[in-house]
Order: sequence, then C-alpha cells, then structure tokens
Amino acid sequence: MRAHLARVDAVIVQAVIAGALSFSHLHDLAAAAGQGGWKAWAYPVSVDLLLVAAWRRMRGQQRAGQSAGGPRLWFLVALAASLGANVATAGLLDLDHVPASLRVVVAGWPAVAFFGGTLLAHAPHEPEARAAPVSPTNTDEERHPAPAALDTPDRERLPAPSTDPEPAAEPVAAPTPAPVPAVPLPPALVERVRALAEEHRSSTGRPADPDTVRARLGLPPSMTASVAAHL
Repeated sequence: MRAHLARVDAVIVQAVIAGALSFSHLHDLAAAAGQGGWKAWAYPVSVDLLLVAAWRRMRGQQRAGQSAGGPRLWFLVALAASLGANVATAGLLDLDHVPASLRVVVAGWPAVAFFGGTLLAHAPHEPEARAAPVSPTNTDEERHPAPAALDTPDRERLPAPSTDPEPAAEPVAAPTPAPVPAVPLPPALVERVRALAEEHRSSTGRPADPDTVRARLGLPPSMTASVAAHL
C-alpha cells in the first residue's frame, strides 16, 4: 500500500512540476508577443484546457468504437502550441524582439481555441441500438410431450375402435394477438428514426414502412409500434 502511494505521489509531483513549467513558458511567450496583464495568464489556461479536453474526448470515442480523428487533430494542435512555447523560451528566441509572425500566431490563438473547444463540446453522440434479448421458446416436444407407452394389459382393456365416421371438426379461429404497446425511445434514436424515414420518402416518394425503419436500426420486431409512433 505504501509503495503504491509513493508511486502515485511521484506521478503527481512530476505532473505538477511539468505543468507549472509549461504554464510559465506559455505566459512568458504571450507577454513577449504583446499580450500583457491578465491576457498573458489566460493563454496557458486556454492551451492546457484544450489539450485535456481533446485527450478526454479522443479516449472516449475510441472506447466507444467511434472515429476520433477530430479530437486527435485538436490534441495535436494544442500539443504543438504548448511544445512550441516551451522550445521558443529556451533561448532560441529573443523575447525582447519577437517576430511579427509569432505575434500574429499568438493573437489568433483565442479564435482557434474557441473554435476547437466548440467542436469538441458539440460532437454528436449516437447510442448504439441494441436488440432486446429474446427468451428461448419451448419446442413442440416440450409443449406437447408424447404420451407414455401403455403396457400390454392396459392395451387389452382398451375398447375397440369405433367404425362410425367421426364428425368433421369445426375450424377454430386463431386468437388475435394483443397489440404491443409502444415503448418510449431515446431522443437520439427518435432523430435517427425520423432521418431514415425522411431519406426513404425523398428517394422513393412514399412514406417509410415502420418495419423497414425498425430493421435498418437493428431493433427487434417488438419495437415496431415504438418506431411507428414517431413516423
């Protein structure tokens, strides 16, 4: 337990030191590029927040099996900004005479960070439609077991079969199945249902069939009424 806490403490200390140094380098570069006062302190916060947000969104989409190209792009942009500031303040750049191109990059960073943060915050999340598990049904043999074989004395006591013709059995009407009540769907799945219906209407000129939409979503037949309620 103590060894585990020691490893965790070392990681936290290392992260705090590295974060403080990177934060200071970004502040110094922003101040040298003409962003004084509170604006120089806001630049490192913006870069680090975009870096963390892009990393979390990228990991979340990868765990969900989705493409993470957008979050990965913004993660690389924020990493390049942080790494560039660290390298620029290592003595390779005269902070008293910052090039005009660097001033333009620093001044344009807020718009880039705002755009990237907005895209990360509003990235769509589509829940995967999973079919409800279907309980196995009994076979015909389980529902109607075969009668046990009769012993010889029992067969002898049975009456002789009648030769009179049996009356024709009247057909029995099959019971009408009770309608399946509609189950509420999640909002994201409702939008997907309506999008598929609109796509079918625009391509064929006819309203979409609930069974067709339900099959394309991979839902069980019991969800047809729920799909039809939103068409």
